[in-house]
Amino acid sequence: MARYGTTSQKSVEEAVHKYKRGRLKSGGSGSKVKSRKQAIAIGLSEAREKGAKVPPPPRKRGKTRK
Repeated sequence: MARYGTTSQKSVEEAVHKYKRGRLKSGGSGSKVKSRKQAIAIGLSEAREKGAKVPPPPRKRGKTRK
């Protein structure tokens, strides 16, 4: 079973292409994206907004207190 749909793959592909050309900006601050992982994350979040088949983002887990 495929994890990602074709529309999400296109979205990530476009984001990485923009990153390689130096045109990809981050959403909040508007600064230039400097890492490939960040470009992929931006592509996946855009795909989620479009409603494409993408697994949910990983949960952040805090420290467990004793």
